[in-house]
Amino acid sequence: MPIIDVQLSPATTDWPTLRAAAREAEQRGYGAIWVLDHLAGLPLGGTTMLEAFTLLGALSQATERIELGTMVANAWSRQPGTLVTAMASVAAVADRQVHLGLGAGAAPGTTWAVEQELVGTELAADLADRHARVEQVLDLIDEQWSADRDERWATFPLPRPRPTTLLGVNSPELAELAARRADGVNVLWYHPRKEEFIAAYEAAIGDRPFLRTVYTTYSPELLDPEHPDRRRMAEHGFDRIVLAVLDGVEAFLADDTVPVG
Repeated sequence: MPIIDVQLSPATTDWPTLRAAAREAEQRGYGAIWVLDHLAGLPLGGTTMLEAFTLLGALSQATERIELGTMVANAWSRQPGTLVTAMASVAAVADRQVHLGLGAGAAPGTTWAVEQELVGTELAADLADRHARVEQVLDLIDEQWSADRDERWATFPLPRPRPTTLLGVNSPELAELAARRADGVNVLWYHPRKEEFIAAYEAAIGDRPFLRTVYTTYSPELLDPEHPDRRRMAEHGFDRIVLAVLDGVEAFLADDTVPVG
């Protein structure tokens, strides 16, 4: 049975309420709390935002055992070395399993790129270049987080346990890259091309362990394993289901349904 996770949004929810929701998620038995990675609330229709890794560090101290992750960290919001060190720092502070969901970012001129452009980030227009940025982050992770890493990395944080890496995919090429280089993948359940993405990573995984996660909007009905969408998710072999609470957490806090994996 899949693990049921929850994603919280600081675009629409203040810190005290996020903290309360995280503690409630842990109490109810959710597997992990995932946070968005945005610089501003604008793309999500919100009025504010908290930086993702700062928020994860705070949540790690507000909770005791629930796993934590980014869904997904934008490879262009930070220099790759800063991103890798930030995730390793969260792992050290949390002292539990954490997950680095990683994304290739948006093309310049799109709605999702506005926040990047406002702060002067130079985005790659070519999809292959954005995928190369993801590989650059994964290369650095392999070097810095290796148990037998080179001496030049000796004073960089070494996370234990090692965070899992998952790629949020919106193209077959990125799904194939996830199968080759990452520990897992995240697929948007209601993406019109999801079957194509699933086929791409399934064809490229081989026989190695691979974490399949799926992302959809929170609804109490989806906590029931007999829900039609849950049945279809099971047919696709998803290991984790991330339920995104994007419009404020009041409904989530008001409903005390326990997730059933």
